Amino acid sequence: MRSYAVRRTPVGVVAAIIPWNSPFSAANAKIIPALLAGNTVILKVSPENTLSMNLLASLLAEAGVPEGRISVLAADRETSEHLVKHPGVDKIAFTGSTRAGRRIASLAGEQLKRVSLELGGKSAAIILDDADVPSAVAGLKFGSLLNNGESCIAQTRILAPRRRYDEIVAALADMVSSAKVGDPLDPDTFIGPMVRADQQQRVRDYIDLGVSEGATLVVGGSQIPEGLEKGFYVRPTLFADVDNSMHIAQEEIFGPVLAVIAYDDGDDAVRIANDSEYGLSGGVWSADPSRALAVARRLRTGTVTINGAPIGFDGPFGGFKTSGIGREYGVVGLTQYIEYQTITKAS
Repeated sequence: MRSYAVRRTPVGVVAAIIPWNSPFSAANAKIIPALLAGNTVILKVSPENTLSMNLLASLLAEAGVPEGRISVLAADRETSEHLVKHPGVDKIAFTGSTRAGRRIASLAGEQLKRVSLELGGKSAAIILDDADVPSAVAGLKFGSLLNNGESCIAQTRILAPRRRYDEIVAALADMVSSAKVGDPLDPDTFIGPMVRADQQQRVRDYIDLGVSEGATLVVGGSQIPEGLEKGFYVRPTLFADVDNSMHIAQEEIFGPVLAVIAYDDGDDAVRIANDSEYGLSGGVWSADPSRALAVARRLRTGTVTINGAPIGFDGPFGGFKTSGIGREYGVVGLTQYIEYQTITKAS
């Protein structure tokens, strides 16, 4: 006879490495479950986020988090690599680009170090032929352009049925052209500046690339918005007549650039949506929730929203394919910071 018990123990020291976009949500998705599981956290943030993340650390201290349980370190990629390699770090929780994720996974693999990766995306929004177009387009204003398009879950590939293609492009053009670009402190502003000059140039280069690839520039362009020469602003841009093989449909631009792709039927829409190295998020729009659900279940992506439903914090979040390894949020997210120990004894 025997009996056994299963213990849940902390992983140990967690290096939580986050990018410059959405720092509060990225940080809390790692800090909260790591601390709840009894771990110590080193939060490595981008230099752009130094003030905000030091504020977060102060708030956690005021809330009663014991001294030494969390440290905030603003540093560059070399420091991130040092943390990943350091034998005193037991677990890496990373949000960022797929390229950086590959490097982290490679380094962590040398030590068989625990790792979770929330990486890039090139999400598709499928507008089915029975969808209410005004509602879909209104929802995509946030779903596609949130955080100035600097978001891994932004649905920047818009899949439209051929028989309603012109209607959908026209509605999207009105939405994109009406999105005010300017000072983020102005409550009427919807698109603020890019985070840095190099990111501004990256987005402008992709817009030029889209034109050279043969896509139709409907709204926007690579010119700096008039009157906004000071700052890292770009024009919200909409492309039509996009083939899914184009760079602007396959690569993560990380800016307010949308590509509308035509499809023939539901099977074709699913094929196009899944024809991507990424699989982080996506959306389906339909007047028939059951039909939308059937399509959603066929998408190879970690999160799918139906008719613009918001993503919650109680369900697991993460990616398929090169969009990552592991999950955040909810009970599943908590398990990423726990080691299980089975103790068996003879009776």
